[in-house]
Amino acid sequence: MNLLSLENELKENSYPGRGIVIGKSPNGKYAVTAYFIMGRSENSRNRIFVEEGEGIRTEAFDPSKLSDPSLIIYAPVRVLGNKTIVTNGDQTDTIYEMMDKQQTFEQALRTREFEPDGPNYTPRISGILHVENGSFNYALSILKSDHGNPDSCNRFTFAYSDPIAGEGRFIHTYQCDGEPLPSFEGEPKPVAVLDDMDAFTDLLWTNLNESNKVSLFVRYIDIATGEYRTKIVNKNK
Repeated sequence: MNLLSLENELKENSYPGRGIVIGKSPNGKYAVTAYFIMGRSENSRNRIFVEEGEGIRTEAFDPSKLSDPSLIIYAPVRVLGNKTIVTNGDQTDTIYEMMDKQQTFEQALRTREFEPDGPNYTPRISGILHVENGSFNYALSILKSDHGNPDSCNRFTFAYSDPIAGEGRFIHTYQCDGEPLPSFEGEPKPVAVLDDMDAFTDLLWTNLNESNKVSLFVRYIDIATGEYRTKIVNKNK
């Protein structure tokens, strides 16, 4: 398979919106995930990532400028046992709560749909990593309107068993900038990931559009032990 350059995918797109990358490091040791947010409005840009337990949440950088928290304040990352959930909205909580009651990733997401922010109808993108007893698999999901028609929700899940070392998949909310913003199309993109977490974090952050990028989360999970390392980068400091 010809892997796409994540550097180029980011550098050549001024507004992919929010994005999730999941894959396995080239040395086969780590389950890799990253999540970034971008923003065009003052409300969207007024955010930072902060750690919360084993996960993270978004927080207003300047609370006095927070005008509408409904779609921008949420927990993008939560951990349920050996499962790490990564999403672009409060469906993180839906997945966590329903999987804690023995429901599946897909069953949880059948209760949700795209965001009610017409005319964009921002897709809900979600990922889950399962690391247990030296094995790793993952899945990605997108819930989106039917080509901008909010009367229909299209639901797609992509599952990856025994991922190939050095390969990841990248999904994001928007194809590109626009009015309205066009939803992501097709399968998650095959991209290369790196062994070095610091280098991978730098690759992502450096190539996100300087005007629109807001925050980045990266986590490397040791497949053998389940131990993990996390990096967070916030534009607002």
